[in-house]
Amino acid sequence: MEDSKRSAEAGGGRRTNLGRGLSALFGEEADDIQALDKVRQSKQVPIEFLHPGRYQPRRTFDEEAIQGLVDSVREKGILQPLLVRRDPGSNTDYEIIAGERRWRAAQIAGLHEVPVIIRDLSDREALEIALIENIQRQDLTPLEEAEGFRRLMEEFEHTQEDLARVVGKSRSHVANMMRLLSLPDPIKQMVQAGEITAGHARAVLTADDPVALAREVVKHGLNVRQTEELARRSAEGPRRGGRPAAPRDVDLTNLEDEISARIGLKVAIKPQGKRGSITIHYQTLDQLDDVLRRLGQEENREEAEAG
Repeated sequence: MEDSKRSAEAGGGRRTNLGRGLSALFGEEADDIQALDKVRQSKQVPIEFLHPGRYQPRRTFDEEAIQGLVDSVREKGILQPLLVRRDPGSNTDYEIIAGERRWRAAQIAGLHEVPVIIRDLSDREALEIALIENIQRQDLTPLEEAEGFRRLMEEFEHTQEDLARVVGKSRSHVANMMRLLSLPDPIKQMVQAGEITAGHARAVLTADDPVALAREVVKHGLNVRQTEELARRSAEGPRRGGRPAAPRDVDLTNLEDEISARIGLKVAIKPQGKRGSITIHYQTLDQLDDVLRRLGQEENREEAEAG
């Protein structure tokens, strides 16, 4: 956080317009990333001096896609320079901000050097740029995207509105992606493996037993609309006397979704007249510790503002 503050102070508080796309990062006159080598001379760096960035949101790489890139690299070389920053712990090494797939392909293709653009970037900017590049290329899984949003919010104090503006998405998109972080681990694995979509995963969150419902979705090949209907019936359940439960208030459901997106855990609100209760569901003790830590931070913030 201190790193990002220093960067903002050095730039007079001016924020880079990351929402315009990666071309804005390499030069104001660049309208297309293909024009990168025309507006800023790249530098050739030995391949062994580069390493993946600490803020790379991707955790999995499609080996088949990389092999296809290897063939292109062998035939035409690296046409698009990698974006890097100097490694603060080394006099020779560089940290890859954008272009890790090209670096991996270059290694397999046997290249000794690759073209790079060196930028002086803060930790926050490094994560923002890496996240934007992958979102624009649609290279991230839904959970990798959600985790990138979470890091920007927790480590660099972004709000959902900030994130939406930075990555060029709607606030509802950011909120929906953040909801995935409250999924039980078995469902996260299904999403990561591509067995269900993010839409399926968000739908099963409202069920009494989301894992069992997710398995039913996979077993029967249900679409998202069918999953939503099954989850709704599961959440309502039969009332005493066999009478169906009354439909839930839309505003109440939206409020639950908003709180869930903010804390990354499933939240249930049960009104009882003018009173009611809020239940936070956690799957691990680490999640419980995280909730308690956040509550403690909020209390300290209120005390500081009161003082």
